[in-house]
Amino acid sequence: MKQKDLIFLIALVLFFIPFFVFEPVYQTYDAINKSHGILASFVKFAILATLGEVIALRIREGLYHRRGFGLLPRAIVWGLIGITIKMAFIIFATGTPAVLEYLGMEGAVGALSGDFTLTKLATAFATSVAMNLIFAPVFMTFHKITDTHIIWNGGTLKGFLRPIAFAQIFPRLDWSVQWNFVFKKTIPLFWIPAHTITFMLPAHARVLFAAVLGIVLGVLLAVASLKSKK
Repeated sequence: MKQKDLIFLIALVLFFIPFFVFEPVYQTYDAINKSHGILASFVKFAILATLGEVIALRIREGLYHRRGFGLLPRAIVWGLIGITIKMAFIIFATGTPAVLEYLGMEGAVGALSGDFTLTKLATAFATSVAMNLIFAPVFMTFHKITDTHIIWNGGTLKGFLRPIAFAQIFPRLDWSVQWNFVFKKTIPLFWIPAHTITFMLPAHARVLFAAVLGIVLGVLLAVASLKSKK
């Protein structure tokens, strides 16, 4: 481990440890999360998912930051994505159990908020499958487009605020990696199982867990990028 990695790790520990050691800090976070869920989702993803991209950069290029990386634009994008993920959790955690009951699965509605049962597990799995097959591909593609937009504009905030050239970026995406790795492998092998666990958690903890998974996403993005270069 290099010195910069050690410093980075220590900084992470110092940032997160107050939430676990000092009860008032956690209580304040919990109160904000419950009363301002959308804003909290923005902040959590802006910090944690961007952290994942920083780790991805370290894996790909051996650096935690470089000129043109666009740390602030990436944080803004992740914050906005965090809001959509919060909305998706509400939509799918409400709608999927209703569909399951419509199809004849008794007890699905309300199962996610109850104690552990096989019905809760099955409902969480079905909710994760629905969200990851319907919402995730759109979100992943949009993120890749914004990522390209940031790079094309030099990582500056001014460049980020320019209109996104969807028509130019979309056909230039590496669809081989996007389909064969990001969609076909990460969704069934990682995201569906991970979000099954997410939907087993209390509602107020789901977005935080998903934001932590954003760090894992950063690593997956790094692997996808390395595959794209081969």
